[in-house]
Amino acid sequence: MARFSAILLALLSTQASLVWSAESSKASRQHVPGAYIFEFEDGKDTAGVLRTISHEGTTRMNLDYKLFKGVSVQLDDVENAEEKAFKIASSPSVKNMWPVEVYSIPEPKVHWVGTPDTSSAAGGLSKRSNETEGYAPHRMTQIDELHKKGFTGKGVKIAVIDSGIDYKHPDLGGCFGEGCLTTFGTDFVGDHYNGFNTPKPDEDPMDCQGHGTHVAGIIAAQKNAYGFLGGAPDATIGAYRVFGCDGQTGNDVLIAAFNQAFEDGADIITASIGGPSGWADEPWSRAVSAIVDQGVPCTVSAGNDGALGMFFGSTAAGGRGVAAIASFDNAVSPTLLSLSEFTVDGGKAQDFGYTAASPAAWDGVELPLWAPDLDTSVPDGGCEPYPADTPDLSEHIVLIRRGTCTYVQKAQNAANFGAKYIVIYNNKPGTVEYDASSVPGIEAAAMVTSEVGERWIKLLKDGSDVTLSVTGPETAETQLISPVNEVTGGALSYYTSWGPSWDLEEIKPSFGAPGGDILSTYPTAKGSYAVLSGTSMACPLVAAAYALVSQVRGTLDPREILHVLSADSKPQVFNDGAAFYQYLAPVPQQGGGLMQVSDAAYATTLLEPSSLSFGDTATFHNVLNFTLTNAGDEEVSYDISHVPALSMYTLEADSIYPARFPNEPIAGASARLSFSESKISVAAGESVFVEVMPRAPSGLNAKRLPVWSGWVAINGSDGSSLSVPYQGVTGNLYEHKVLAADSAWVTRADDDTLRPVPVNTTFTLPVPGSGGGEGTSLPAVVAYLALGSTTVRADIVPLTITKDTPRTTDFFGTKTIGQPDGFPLRYVGRNTNSGPWDGRLDSGNFAPPGTYKFVVRALRIRGDPRKEEDWDVAESGAFTVKYE
Repeated sequence: MARFSAILLALLSTQASLVWSAESSKASRQHVPGAYIFEFEDGKDTAGVLRTISHEGTTRMNLDYKLFKGVSVQLDDVENAEEKAFKIASSPSVKNMWPVEVYSIPEPKVHWVGTPDTSSAAGGLSKRSNETEGYAPHRMTQIDELHKKGFTGKGVKIAVIDSGIDYKHPDLGGCFGEGCLTTFGTDFVGDHYNGFNTPKPDEDPMDCQGHGTHVAGIIAAQKNAYGFLGGAPDATIGAYRVFGCDGQTGNDVLIAAFNQAFEDGADIITASIGGPSGWADEPWSRAVSAIVDQGVPCTVSAGNDGALGMFFGSTAAGGRGVAAIASFDNAVSPTLLSLSEFTVDGGKAQDFGYTAASPAAWDGVELPLWAPDLDTSVPDGGCEPYPADTPDLSEHIVLIRRGTCTYVQKAQNAANFGAKYIVIYNNKPGTVEYDASSVPGIEAAAMVTSEVGERWIKLLKDGSDVTLSVTGPETAETQLISPVNEVTGGALSYYTSWGPSWDLEEIKPSFGAPGGDILSTYPTAKGSYAVLSGTSMACPLVAAAYALVSQVRGTLDPREILHVLSADSKPQVFNDGAAFYQYLAPVPQQGGGLMQVSDAAYATTLLEPSSLSFGDTATFHNVLNFTLTNAGDEEVSYDISHVPALSMYTLEADSIYPARFPNEPIAGASARLSFSESKISVAAGESVFVEVMPRAPSGLNAKRLPVWSGWVAINGSDGSSLSVPYQGVTGNLYEHKVLAADSAWVTRADDDTLRPVPVNTTFTLPVPGSGGGEGTSLPAVVAYLALGSTTVRADIVPLTITKDTPRTTDFFGTKTIGQPDGFPLRYVGRNTNSGPWDGRLDSGNFAPPGTYKFVVRALRIRGDPRKEEDWDVAESGAFTVKYE
C-alpha cells in the first residue's frame, strides 16, 4: 500500500507501565437524585402514566420526539424516588426507565486565551510570524484542497450540541437567526443549570462558558486577522445549548438536544461531549444511533482519557454507526504572545513575547534575570530546593526551565528566597498558561518559548546582564507565532481515548482529525480567541469535513461518508508523547487514521463496512468480508494486502487492571490475514465481496488481553490507495474479573482522592427527611472496576441487628437492607464509581443507625445476570452510621 511504503514496522522493546492511583483515574458516574427518564411504547396510550408523573413530580424534559417518546421527571419524594419510579415504569405504556446521569463539560487543555479586548475587528493582532502558507489543520487533512475548489459547506446545516455559541463574535457572524451564520437552535437549560437542578430553557443559546464557541469557530469561523478559517465557513450553524455557565448536563438534556436538532432539519449533528462507558446500548448512545439510522450523520468526540490505556470508550461515541473521533496533534503550535522588551548589558532594547500566567501583575516590572540553573537540557529545572547561599531574589525575575515537577513547586522554591516574579521557558514548542497564584509572595508569572529562554540562559552563562522591561498583558501589543511541532506534530494526541468497545462490534474510534493546539474563536467577554487541545477540537473539524464531502459527492448518507473518510484516512506511526517510532499506532488508538478529506470526497472505490472487528477468542469470527465497489467509469485492478499495526497488551503483567499509556508492545507479534482474492479486476459499476480470514499472533499471553490490529490495504490501478482497519483480541473477556475482591471500600464523599476510611469509622448523617447535611461528610461507596460492566450492585449488609433493622434476602442469598439510592449502576466503564450516601435506600426508607458493610457486585462482560457465578464480588470494611 502506497501510504505505508516508507514505514518500517520495527517493534519497541517492553516499557514499564505506570501504577494506577484513584486520584488520577477518578471518573465517577453520578445520578441526579430522584430524577428518571421514562421512554414510552410507541403507539400506547400514555395519558394515565402522564397523570401519575405529574402528580409525583416535575417534568425536567418533555421528550416528545419522532424517534424518542418519553419524559424525564424530577420526583418530589426523593426519599422514596426509586420505589415510585419502578411503579411508574410498571405501566404497560412505559418501554424503558433510566436514572438521569450527568456528564461534565469537557475540559480541554488551555494553552492560551486572549484578553477581553482582543478583537480581530479592532485589529488586536499587532504582529504575526512568517508561518507556512495556509492553516495547518486544513493542510493536514486536505480541507484546504477542497476550499480551493470552491467547496465551503454552503447550504449544509450543522447542529452543535454544546455550551452554546457566542454568535455576537465578529468571526461567527455577529447575530443569531435568519440571515446569520448561526441561524437556528435553542437553549435547553439556562445560565444557572448545573446538571442536578431543573433546566430553565429559553430561546437564546448564548455561550457563557466558552467551549461551544471554540467548537463553532473550528466549523465555520470567518476570515480574521489570526489567519484561521472554519472548515465549512459557508455552512449554517445550529446552537443547541446543553450546559449552564458552570456544572454538568443530564443525559435527558442530551437526548432532547439531539432529537430536537434532528427535527429542526440539521444535516449533521456534532457533540464534543462524553463520559466513560464503551457500551453501545447505553441510553444516550442508543438515541444518537437512532438518528444516524434515519440518515443524519452524528460525530462525537472519542474522549480525553488516553492516559488510562485501552478499553476506555466514551458515550455516545460508542453508539452504532456514530463517528467516534480521535485527536491528532497540530503540525504547529499557534501561540499568542504579549510583547515586551529586554536589554543585554544595557544595550539596545529588543522585543520578546510571553504568555501571561496567573498571577499576572507584570505592567511596569523592570528587573534583571536570575536563573537557578544554566543548563538548558536539565529535565527538572527549579524542582530542587535552592542552595543556602542563593541571593535575595526579590529584585530579580527568576528564569526556570519547564519540566518534571509542578509549576507551583517551581514557584515555591523561588519564593522561598523572596522571588516575586518568575518566567518559565518551555521545553516544547510554543507556550502555555499555568497557575502559580497559590504560592505566597508570587506577584506575576509567565512563560516564554524554548528559543527565547535558551538564548537568555546562554547570555547569563556568558556573564551578561539581561534585564526585562515588561508591559502587562492588558495593554501589550500581541504577536501570533506558529512554531513547528517537531515532537508530536501529526501524531495521535497522548490524551485521545482508546478503544475497543466492550461488545467488540465496531472499531472505535472511527478515525481522527487535528485536535491538539487548535486556534479558534472564544467568547468576546473571555478574550475572543484561544488555543485549546482535546478531542473536542478534532470532532467539529470532522463535522465540517462531512459538509464538504457531502457537497462533492451529493449525498449526506452517514454510512457512505463514514466509509469513504475511514477508507481514505492515513494511518500514522506511534508516538509516546516524546518521540516517533517506526511502526504504526494501533487501530484502537487511531481507527482508520488521520482523515484525508479531498481523497474521500472524490473516491470512486467504495469499501463497506468501514472496519472489521474479529472479536475475542470466545466470539472469534473466522471470516469476515467487505464489499469493494468500483463507482468509476472504467475497470480497475486491485491488489489486496495486509499491513499490521503494533500489538499491545491491555493488562499489566500479573494484574487484572489495564496498563496506563503507553501500553506494553509485543515484539514481533502481528496477525496474519489471508484473502479470498488478493488480485481482482472490477468493472465500472460492479461490486465484489472479499473474504478476510485472520490468524491471531502466536505466543501471546491471553491472560493480559493482547489486542492485535492493522489494515487491509487496497491499491488500485487507477492510483487509489485505501484501507480497512481491523482488530482482534486474544483471550476471553468473559473470563476476566471486572471487580477484584478488595476493590470496594468506603470513603468520604468530599474526598476527591477517594481514600478508604479506617475500618469502623463512624459517620454522622443528617436527620432523615430534614434536607440537611450541608457541611456533613457523608460516606460513599467506591467500586473500582478493572473492566466495564452492564450492571453494578451495592447491597448494604447490617453487621448489627436490632428490631428496627429491615432485612431481605436478595437474589444471591445475601441478608441486606437494600441498596443505596441510585444503585444499581448501568453500562459503566472501567473506572472508579462512587456516590454519596445519606442513609436513603432504594426502597425509599432510611437505614437505621448501626454498623454496616457494602457488598458490591459487578456483572462480567457477556455475563448472565441470572447466574451468580457471572458476578464478581467485593466487600467494604465495616462502618457505622448515626443520625444527628
